[in-house]
Amino acid sequence: MKAKIALTPGDGIGPEVVHEACRVLEAIAERFNHKFEFAEYLLGGCAIDKHGTAMPDATLQGCLASDAVLLGAVGGPKWDDPSAKVRPEQGLLAIRKQLGLYANLRPVTPYPQLARMSPLKPERVTGVDILVIRELTGGLYFGTPKGREKTPAGERAVDTLVYTDGEIRRIVRLAFQIAQKRRKLVTSVDKANVLESSRLWRQVAIEVGKDFPDVKLEHHLVDSCAMRLITHAPQFDVIVTENMFGDILTDEAAVLTGSLGMLPSASLGEGRRGLYEPIHGSAPDIAGKGIANPVGTILSVAMMLRYSFGLETEARAIERAVAQAIADGQLTVDLGTAKPLSTTQMGAAVRERLA
Repeated sequence: MKAKIALTPGDGIGPEVVHEACRVLEAIAERFNHKFEFAEYLLGGCAIDKHGTAMPDATLQGCLASDAVLLGAVGGPKWDDPSAKVRPEQGLLAIRKQLGLYANLRPVTPYPQLARMSPLKPERVTGVDILVIRELTGGLYFGTPKGREKTPAGERAVDTLVYTDGEIRRIVRLAFQIAQKRRKLVTSVDKANVLESSRLWRQVAIEVGKDFPDVKLEHHLVDSCAMRLITHAPQFDVIVTENMFGDILTDEAAVLTGSLGMLPSASLGEGRRGLYEPIHGSAPDIAGKGIANPVGTILSVAMMLRYSFGLETEARAIERAVAQAIADGQLTVDLGTAKPLSTTQMGAAVRERLA
């Protein structure tokens, strides 16, 4: 097959890890007789420096013309003024919205060899295999009205949490469809005891669940889910939740693996195109040192092959190569080894095991 992939390496360590992920894709193309065409665009802080905007028009048009987007990371202290009108994160939010990416998928699967890296006891993470599906374009982050105003009682800030039944239905339906191919359990997370939007969320989840009789549906309040992610994580299969709850819970779940550098993500819409990125940040303190862990980005391109291109065999080949590299003790510095590999060496270790 042929595919066009837009690269937005971004800031900090983004270019380093994206480079290694592209080399893995090239190895996959050679082994399985595919052709991937890459085009690079500016997004985030680097785009602000050159164009004064976090997402230039050329970047948007390039991403719209591509079959998938691979993102490194955006942001850093250089652009961290909270009063600034233009911030790197605006580019990320804008590209998600412009591409219609409403679902963020984050798998959480600890490696047995890295159980020592988790702050939890090994028995707490053994058997964990979770996919968190977060609604990405609605909720508190996008609702209006939003802003501040001066009142006789002092300064007042307002954020609005809004969801329609259609927005809820499409993300919950996706969760059930994916659960059918996993362990057939969907956990819908809300705050239905307090929030009207959550009561609508739960109502729609129950309605959708009737269309999937082979999948079990359970409900958790977000605070209960946060607790059980630490105490009983293996009980979860697919977790689906709204934007802010998902933002918080996925960062909590990342602790189970012991390193943010290991975790990929996919942001999907109605069509084939998706945006793929590691969940870690730009890590400016180690940028340019050649020690960043590229595994999260490499696993993100495995998700790209699976969800955008339908190449399940190729996706599994990458995931097996990563697992084998970890099992063979091929580790970067963030994974607590006495003899850490560099970013490029880790990428090479994965590519060697693709054969």
